[in-house]
Amino acid sequence: MTMLSTQLSTALTKRLNDPRLFRQYAYINGKWTHGDAGREEAVVDPATNAVIGHIPLLEGNQITATVDAAEIAFVQWRALRADERCERLLAWYDLIQANREDLATIMTLEQGKPLPDARGEVEYGASFVRWFAEEGKRTYGETIPSHIPNASLGTLKEPVGIAAMITPWNFPLAMITRKAAAALAAGCPVIVKPANETPFSALALAELAERAGIPAGIFNVVLGEPAEVSKILCSEPRIRALSFTGSTRVGRLLMEQSASTVKRLSLELGGNAPFIVGPDMDPEEAAYAAVDAKFQTAGQDCLAANRILVHESIHDAFVTAFTERMAALTVGNGLKGEVDLGPLIHRQAVEKAAAIVDDAISRGATQILGDQRQAPGENFFMPVLLTGVTPQMKVWREENFAPVAGITAYGSDEEVIALANDTEYGLAAYLYTHDIRRIWKLMRALEYGMVSVNSVKMTGPPVPFGGVKQSGLGREGGATGIDEYLETKYYCLGALGSVSGS
Repeated sequence: MTMLSTQLSTALTKRLNDPRLFRQYAYINGKWTHGDAGREEAVVDPATNAVIGHIPLLEGNQITATVDAAEIAFVQWRALRADERCERLLAWYDLIQANREDLATIMTLEQGKPLPDARGEVEYGASFVRWFAEEGKRTYGETIPSHIPNASLGTLKEPVGIAAMITPWNFPLAMITRKAAAALAAGCPVIVKPANETPFSALALAELAERAGIPAGIFNVVLGEPAEVSKILCSEPRIRALSFTGSTRVGRLLMEQSASTVKRLSLELGGNAPFIVGPDMDPEEAAYAAVDAKFQTAGQDCLAANRILVHESIHDAFVTAFTERMAALTVGNGLKGEVDLGPLIHRQAVEKAAAIVDDAISRGATQILGDQRQAPGENFFMPVLLTGVTPQMKVWREENFAPVAGITAYGSDEEVIALANDTEYGLAAYLYTHDIRRIWKLMRALEYGMVSVNSVKMTGPPVPFGGVKQSGLGREGGATGIDEYLETKYYCLGALGSVSGS
């Protein structure tokens, strides 16, 4: 580590109440670890492009050693009673909550989202730890009425084994806890590979997991070249479950790489959410909700309302209200004052957003807002509003992951159903109407894993989060989220003899 990077890291830790939460090493088998070859990568603050720290790039043998450690630790972790694992997880939850301000600061520095949003993510992420701590005590088996004479039949739930988690940069804390808490509660050790853009939230969680008494080898964080690490995790036969949140393209690749080991896969992939506004809605109410649904995390959210479909009878009034609300959004460094949108994660994301806007305009869309000359830095992208969006445009077809909103008018329920379903994705949809018949009709017809009616907020610990089509496999959260890390074992106890009683 250079003298300059040491100075920058010192400046960062001075912001923290507990500087020990800022770690620049991998966490393997309860030890903070450098890369064997000395390779490292800089992590930058997207708001300023300043280097905030460095992470080691592990070698393949170090990833394998992590699996070795997890395999050994699994024996004792699965042998604990469910309530004993629950106690460790609840201690982890308490520590996350006690350190939420530091965790939020770390997140804003590495990801860029405004500090209030980062605080909200810490709270959201912690809630899954508490939820699965309790769900781990309810992994019930079944008693099956026997068709075999003198036999008792039933099922048991057993941990699947080592679980690997590959997590994204847009929610660097919550995507880890939502996965890892379920696996840990089920009795599985975990190996987390966070995004290289946002590793420090994961490493802070590892520090707190250690303090909570989670044993060595049970919660591990590996760092390295994404393609190298992912290939090892997928091809390693001792890893029995793999959970990934990210793009559909990468999800397909991980499926291919995991085929030889027939892993349990949980994939939360891309989204291209429609936001449908019925003719009976108040345009201003719906427009304000649509702005909220689109611009959280600067549009870098798989639940972002990418395609806003408004009935033609209220289209113009909706656009006016949307424009007024959107124009009030502030853009800036998430650590400085009250801002609504932080930067995009890197310059490539800005260039992609600009290309999507240019494509839409070249195909006939009208740009209402979004003067990029006002951007406060090179990784910032001023929110853009496009009207007259059609299915031929990239802003319609792609998950844009940027603060670019596109509005399309429609004329009938049948038309909007066809428009909403015109995508390879099927994660989430929003529907705003007070007509109960329309709600039921559209909710059933929409090809999405989640439909939120008259509410922007739709996720949380009790919710089975996941999509259909090419938005992924499996569900996270809810009563069934822990099942991603459990095997059902059937048993037949024969030759028990007949049972008689008074």
